[in-house]
Amino acid sequence: MSIHNRLERLAHDRRLRRPSAEGPRPLMLPFRLKTATDLLTLLEEQITAVRGDQEASALERARVVGFLTGIALKAIEGGNLQARLDMLEAVLKLRNGESKHEHA
Repeated sequence: MSIHNRLERLAHDRRLRRPSAEGPRPLMLPFRLKTATDLLTLLEEQITAVRGDQEASALERARVVGFLTGIALKAIEGGNLQARLDMLEAVLKLRNGESKHEHA
């Protein structure tokens, strides 16, 4: 299951919603997840919100935070791997450019 699907399921989990007696929910701005950094920003916001939710029990907060930090860890690992891959590609492009100049 992809991270996007997991987050979508989490967003629709009724156990994590507050009762509607509080009034309308604030308007949420669209959030596009294009990079690991985008995902980590969203997860950081959600973890902060969950930790501050005094209506949820300590066990509920711990479960959600544990789940979200697992996703965050995967995003961090993916971001690190992408950075390393980008660096290797840049080095290979430089080497290929140098070898073309040597043969000319």
